[in-house]
Amino acid sequence: MQNLTPREVVAELDRYIIGQAAAKRAVAVAMRNRWRRQQLAAEMAREVYPKNIIMIGPTGVGKTEIARRLAKLTNAPFIKVEATKYTEVGYVGRDVESMIRDLLDFAMSLVRSEMAESVRERATDAANERLVDLLLPAPAPYERVPVGAEEDDESRERAVEDAAERHARTRERLRKQIIAGKLDDKEVELTLSHKPAAHMMFANMGMDQMDPDMANMLERIIPEQSKTRRMKVVDARQVLIEQETEKLLDKEKVVTEAIRRTEENGIVFIDEVDKVATPSAGDGGGRGPDVSRQGVQRDLLPIVEGCAVTTRHGVVHTDHILFVAAGAFHSAAVSDLMPELQGRFPIRVELNGLTREDFVRILSEPHNALTKQQQQLLAVEGLEVTFEDGAIEAIAELAAQANATLENIGARRLMTIVEKVFEEINFDAPERVAKGEKKVAITDAFVRERVADIVKDEDLSKFVL
Repeated sequence: MQNLTPREVVAELDRYIIGQAAAKRAVAVAMRNRWRRQQLAAEMAREVYPKNIIMIGPTGVGKTEIARRLAKLTNAPFIKVEATKYTEVGYVGRDVESMIRDLLDFAMSLVRSEMAESVRERATDAANERLVDLLLPAPAPYERVPVGAEEDDESRERAVEDAAERHARTRERLRKQIIAGKLDDKEVELTLSHKPAAHMMFANMGMDQMDPDMANMLERIIPEQSKTRRMKVVDARQVLIEQETEKLLDKEKVVTEAIRRTEENGIVFIDEVDKVATPSAGDGGGRGPDVSRQGVQRDLLPIVEGCAVTTRHGVVHTDHILFVAAGAFHSAAVSDLMPELQGRFPIRVELNGLTREDFVRILSEPHNALTKQQQQLLAVEGLEVTFEDGAIEAIAELAAQANATLENIGARRLMTIVEKVFEEINFDAPERVAKGEKKVAITDAFVRERVADIVKDEDLSKFVL
C-alpha cells in the first residue's frame, strides 16, 4: 500500500468530497496506522488490531464515497455491502461470510491485473507468433523430384534451406505487418476453449453458500468446451494475448498474494447497518423480523472480531481487515446495536447534513464536479457550456430548498436538479451545433425557469424529483 501521511490522504479526499473533516481524519489515521503496523516486528504486529469505524449521518453526505475513494487511493481490496442483504443462518438470504469471499474475489482480480501487466510484453510477443502461425502455416516437407532424374542429396538440402529462408522472411514480414496493424481487417479461424465457472452455473442455487470443497469438485468435473470462430486479426490478437497471459501467470502466487492483501489491507464497507439495529437488541428480545436482524448482528460479530473464513481459494483470517459501518440512524441509535458489536467499532464519527454553501462547493471544487462533467460531455458534441454568475448558486439554493421541503437525500439531489437544468440542452445539442450554435450560457434565470416551479409544487415534485 502507498505510504501516504494522514494529511496527504485528507488532501486527496478533499479533491472529490466536500466537508466531513472528522470522517476524513478518522479514515486517514486508520490507513496510517495500518501502514505503521506493517513496519512493526511480526510478533507485535499480530497484536495490533484495526480500529473499526462507524459513520453516522443522513443519506447523500459522502459516507460511501469516503470509503470508496480511500480504497482506490491505497489500492486496497474493497467491497461495499448492504447489511440488509444478510440474514442469520436458517433464514433465506446471504450468509455474512460471503462478504469475505467477495472481498477475496476482488483482491484476486486486483492482483491478477497487476501480474498480467508485468507479463504483458511476453504475452503480446507470443500472441503475435500464434497469429503468424494462423496466417502462414508451416510449409510441407520438401518432396520435389526433377523430371527424368533423381535429385541428389546436395540439391535437395539446398532447396530445403532456401524454402526455410523464404518462409522465415515471409513470417518476419507478416509479424511486422501484424504489429503495425496493417492486417487488422484480415480474418483468421481461432479455436476457443473455456470451462464454465461453477459459481455461474449454480448461481441460482446459492453457490456462494456451498461448501468450498464441493464447489472445487464441481469445477473439476465440468468438461471444457471448445468452439471455432472466425474473427478479424485485431480481435483475435486480444483473445490470444489473454490466453498467453493466463499461461504465464503463476496461479498459486496470485492466490497467495490475494489472500495476503485481503488479510492485511482489505476494507469492508457495511452500509445500512442501522437497518439491522432494533430497540430490543440489547436485551435479546424481539419478535418477527427483529429476530433475523439480531441474528445478522450475532453473525457479524465473529467476522468483525476476527475469525477464519473458509473460501474456495483457502482460509482467510479477518483479524486485520478494516470494517467501516455506516447508517443514517434515523429510527434507531448506535446504542441499539448489540453491545459486543458496538465495542468492535470504537471510532464513531458523525457526518453533517449538507447546506446550500456545501452544495455550491460540491458544484465548483471537486475534480469530478457535476458541472464539469456536463461541460465535458457537451464538449464532445462541440458545444461549449459556461456558467454565469449566480447560476451555480441558484442550483445549490434549489437543491437545498428541495431537500428541506421534500425528502432530504443530500448531494444526490444535485444530480436531479442538474439533469433537469440540462434536459433540453442535452436533447437538442446535435441540432444546435448543426445550426452553428457553439456556446451555451447557463444563467440564474435559466436555472430557475427550468426547476423553480417544480420545486415549489410539492405534489408534482414527488413524481419529477
